[in-house]
Amino acid sequence: MESVGFFSALAWILFGYAMGSCPTGFILVRLMTGDDIRNFGSGNIGATNVGRLLGKRWAVLTAVIDMLKGGAAVLLAMLAGQNSPVTLSIIGAAGVLGHDYPVWLNFKGGKGVATTFGVFAFYDFFNPLPVIIGGLVWVFIRETTRLVSLASMVSLLTAALLMPAFKMDRAYYISGLLLVALTVWRHRENIKRIISGTENKVNRFF
Repeated sequence: MESVGFFSALAWILFGYAMGSCPTGFILVRLMTGDDIRNFGSGNIGATNVGRLLGKRWAVLTAVIDMLKGGAAVLLAMLAGQNSPVTLSIIGAAGVLGHDYPVWLNFKGGKGVATTFGVFAFYDFFNPLPVIIGGLVWVFIRETTRLVSLASMVSLLTAALLMPAFKMDRAYYISGLLLVALTVWRHRENIKRIISGTENKVNRFF
């Protein structure tokens, strides 16, 4: 029985990676324009770069789908009977890794911000305050500095640090911090540009 449980958990982890690796921004831009988003702007497949090409509405759509694809594997695993926070946290992390390193695009994907937010949201669906507060931090920093990269890193860190305060399982907290570290690593070039004052700024939403 233990081996059955192990292989079931492994199957869900692989499913999480497969869900996360669906390159939303790449597909939307290809369908709408026939172009490869990686040849434009920052070369990233995430929502911010989609917005540069297709506009704000498409950026929002990309972010929402990226959030849902990260959380969907966690939710489906829960519904199928996976109730170990450790297993669910690994499934969620696999989804983010899939987005960041999709096999379909030679392991060159996005930076995982929206997908990570989606995973955080579904770790404890009935305890949404860490994600809501993190989202508000993202909006505030984005609107005041117009630096999406800074808003992304600080808001995810805020959400992760709030998990213990709202009594989320330790496995989710540890996973959250590791995913924040991955996000910071994926933004390492942005950090250099922020420090040098050359980071690209975006228009305000409001």
